[in-house]
Amino acid sequence: MPRETKAAKSARAVEVCRRLDQKYGPVECFLDHESPFHLVISVLLSAQTTDAQVNRVTPELFRRWPTPADLAAASPAEVAEVIHSLGFYKTKARHCVECAQTIVTDFAGEVPHTMRELTSLPGVGRKTANIVLNVSFGIVEGIAVDTHVNRIAHRLALSPKTHASEPLKTEQDLLGILPREYWRDVNHQWIRHGRDTCTARSPKCEGCVLEDICPSAHLA
Repeated sequence: MPRETKAAKSARAVEVCRRLDQKYGPVECFLDHESPFHLVISVLLSAQTTDAQVNRVTPELFRRWPTPADLAAASPAEVAEVIHSLGFYKTKARHCVECAQTIVTDFAGEVPHTMRELTSLPGVGRKTANIVLNVSFGIVEGIAVDTHVNRIAHRLALSPKTHASEPLKTEQDLLGILPREYWRDVNHQWIRHGRDTCTARSPKCEGCVLEDICPSAHLA
């Protein structure tokens, strides 16, 4: 099979975005939140945990500690009790408190608006920062590559197999072939597609809107 040129790959990636946009339209954030701060904490908690599981614990979490100042004054042990059903809950509880403390001390209690500042918060990486910037502030700095986006990018051969375990490299691959105007909707639309059709196990390739442009579908 001939090697795909970058131009051809870019055109195929754009077509992927066009088809998924046609199928799903605007997709809301899957994490329940009422403020940028709530979103930061929710995305932080979502690492290696489903959004549904996070949404079950955050109502009580934010009832007890609704603001950065409130959570900054909590103890990690108290927070751990509330989120103990989540994976890695002890580490996440510590990061929640430290993140809130940093927001209070370094940013006057307001969630910052830049990639550099957001990623300076404990427990916040580029994926979390991308989601917060996009959803809360309408700022598009990149693409949030979670497990669904990463899986789809590699099944579609839009990123080399050698990058499959490195989401940051996958993001750079996608940014390199997708025009900026497509970045905003990739995360939520691709997550939706990953949950509905391109599942981790037994993907529903037959009848998928991407079947004819997905190399993996031809191997299924």
